[in-house]
Amino acid sequence: MVRDPIWNTIRMDPVAVAIMDTPAFQRLRYIRQLGFAHLVYPGATHTRFDHALGVYHLAVRAIQALQEGQGLPDQLRRYARLIPYAALLHDIGHYAFSHALEELEPGRIAGDHEEMSARFFASAPLAESLRPLGDGSAAEIHRVIKGKGDNPLRGLVSGSLDLDKMEYLRRDAHFCGVPYGEVDVERLLQGLVLVRDPATDRWEVGLRSKAVSTLESLLFSKYQMFRTVYWHHGVRAATGLYKRIVETAVEAGLVTPLELVGPTDEELLYELGRRAARSRDPRAARIARRWLPALRERRLPKRATDVAAWQLEGKVLPEWVSGDTSAKRQLEDRIAAELGLAPGEAMLDFPVKERMFQMNLLLEADGQVVRLDEEGVAGLLDLPRVARELYRTARVLRLYTFERRRVEPEWLLDRLSDSTFQGKAFAHDMDTR
Repeated sequence: MVRDPIWNTIRMDPVAVAIMDTPAFQRLRYIRQLGFAHLVYPGATHTRFDHALGVYHLAVRAIQALQEGQGLPDQLRRYARLIPYAALLHDIGHYAFSHALEELEPGRIAGDHEEMSARFFASAPLAESLRPLGDGSAAEIHRVIKGKGDNPLRGLVSGSLDLDKMEYLRRDAHFCGVPYGEVDVERLLQGLVLVRDPATDRWEVGLRSKAVSTLESLLFSKYQMFRTVYWHHGVRAATGLYKRIVETAVEAGLVTPLELVGPTDEELLYELGRRAARSRDPRAARIARRWLPALRERRLPKRATDVAAWQLEGKVLPEWVSGDTSAKRQLEDRIAAELGLAPGEAMLDFPVKERMFQMNLLLEADGQVVRLDEEGVAGLLDLPRVARELYRTARVLRLYTFERRRVEPEWLLDRLSDSTFQGKAFAHDMDTR
């Protein structure tokens, strides 16, 4: 039994305990769940370890709720027994400081955390802990984590109703000290139902219509947490600085993308600092003497301007403004020069999370089964339209500078729409491809 501040008591079976005791899983104790949010919300020092135990707990409860409600058909029992372990291991591949590095462009990192989980599944202790589940079980668990395969219950781990969301909203809100993540988890669990997809006749985890209001509350909780916590300007400033450090370290040859897989939060910062201090590359000197100390001492980049959603109405922004591409970096450096700053010391931030309000699940209403997708369900629910609007308003375009500067939103938008200003950036980007 594990005592937990969110779920009180978490009971773990022998296989789960064996997984928990592996080095690959213990590593999660030293990866903060919310990256750099603790620099804004001091209590947010909880870890991927805590969160993974919570998702395991909810997976066990979800399977129990399905069994007690309608019962599990015999052909689905073998699938159900692996779901709690997939829930426990769903974050095993995370980089240091969680999701931050996944925002870097391909080539700077080796892949997202779900892809990287394969490296940890290959470790001998983890493979041994999964052996009692039988041949092929480890591969099936890995497929569930990636949202692939034919396990009809995989939606509990990766999908619109995944237990990950229910857990992290509650846990993150608690440790940040904000009231926005209070989701009625009990109601959602009791609303789960196994139904057949009318289009394919395959079993899938769905939701009873009586629990739709709870799904709505989860949607709004997620929106409020993104606006207030995950995309808080201070959190994004720290995240941007960290990405700039790692991106520059990769460019300078201080670290390879594969070497980013495995270190914990403090291990990575220490190793980057050690290697940067020994390098003669001028970019390394900036990392060692300026950027890493600024991150550790919370001397974060400052907002030069914010551009809210209403100010973007009718504006067409370049697609690359949401990523970390060479074209964006070149434009940032041109902006830095115009503001009297050194290269690399202006950052554009326009966070993107396309699946933030992903809707693709089956609803059981009045004996009928319908799919809730981007079109909504006429006469029952128009959540997808609401979700699109919430996502739009949650995003704020920001310009950060490493020394305090202030510009008007129109100043930034003019440069983003000025083809002459962008010209050299695009030319450089094409040359490097």
